[in-house]
Amino acid sequence: MNLNSLTPAKGSVKSGKRIARGQGSGKGGTATRGHKGAKSRSGYSKKIGFEGGQMPLQRRVPKFGFKNINRVEYKPINLDIIQSLVEKVNISDITLDVLIENGFISKNDNVKILGRGELKSKVNITAHKFSASAKAEIEAKGGVCSEI
Repeated sequence: MNLNSLTPAKGSVKSGKRIARGQGSGKGGTATRGHKGAKSRSGYSKKIGFEGGQMPLQRRVPKFGFKNINRVEYKPINLDIIQSLVEKVNISDITLDVLIENGFISKNDNVKILGRGELKSKVNITAHKFSASAKAEIEAKGGVCSEI
C-alpha cells in the first residue's frame, strides 16, 4: 500500500457544498446569490430572449409578410410518380388509400395532382385537386379525374 493509492472510504466524502445552511458553513447569508436584484429572489426564472432589460432582438427586428390562417396545404403528386406507381403495382384506379399504402402521402394530407411527366396508360384518379395540365393529360388518355 502506498500513500498515492489511498482513497477515502466510500460514502465518507460528500460531494458539493451545502449552501444556505448557516454562517458556519461559509455559504450562509446570501447563499451565493449576491445582494438584492431579481436573481437573488426565490422563484426567479429568466424569460426566453431576455437581454437584461435591453429591447430584445425579436422585438427590435421589423416584421414582414402575412400569414394566412385559412391556407390549405396540398401534397403535390406528379403524373410521372403516378405512372411509376401504375407500373409497379399494376393498378388502374388510384385513390388516396393506394397513395398512403405506397408511402407517397400520410393519412391527413390533402393531395393535388400536378402535370409533370406523362401517362402511358388509362388511369382513374381520386384526389382533392388537379392542375389543368394534369387533368387534360389524364382525360386525353381516357382516364377520369374525381375530386373529393
